[in-house]
Amino acid sequence: MNLQTVVSIFLSFFFAAFLKGITGLGFSTICLPTMATFLDPKIAIPLVIVPSLSSNLLVMAQTGKFQDALSNFWPIYVSTFPGLLLGVYVLNSIEGTISRAILGAILFFYALWALRSKSIILSEKMRTWLTVPVGLTTGVINGITGSQIMPILPFLLALDLNKETFVQAINLSFTLSSMIMLFLLGKIGLLQPSLLGIAVVGILPVAIGINLGSRLRKRLPEEKFRTVVLLFLLVVTS
Repeated sequence: MNLQTVVSIFLSFFFAAFLKGITGLGFSTICLPTMATFLDPKIAIPLVIVPSLSSNLLVMAQTGKFQDALSNFWPIYVSTFPGLLLGVYVLNSIEGTISRAILGAILFFYALWALRSKSIILSEKMRTWLTVPVGLTTGVINGITGSQIMPILPFLLALDLNKETFVQAINLSFTLSSMIMLFLLGKIGLLQPSLLGIAVVGILPVAIGINLGSRLRKRLPEEKFRTVVLLFLLVVTS
């Protein structure tokens, strides 16, 4: 891997981390399409796991409300695991570019609809009924595409959580998924030692980006936070 490619990877890490610091989500969703312009998707997905994990942990440490997120949403986190197993199996069998293109279309149309429609708030009964399917589906999509935000993002938005609880809940999902993905990609031979070295060094631009983005997020009014998240989806999928 030449110097220009490595620099491009680190710039992708920084940009994705900065936007993640603002919205609390999306590191892999930004990084993967960007890096896929100069890297094979089956290289890009393993490469992004360690920086993604570090960005998740940094945001979680700055946000608080860890116990609340874990106690309220543990069924989602548990049900994500079998979905990841299935998704990584599919990833190893198909072209990653096709699956990511499909995911990009889904994200785009969801964000477009959400910005033009009234907010949907789920009842307690619907929340309970959807929890396991949301976790399972999130795991499958994550395993196939490397992106961790669907459908857990619209599900959490529909619960009308406050800003900090939302950020902690979704980042706990990201963290657990990243740890499982790291293990599974190693088991199927996609996690090469040379990629791990680049990924570990990439934690530095990730930390800088997260810090700058988090400072900006804390200045955002609560009522504008949802709009920022949805606009973010439109940008990264268009």
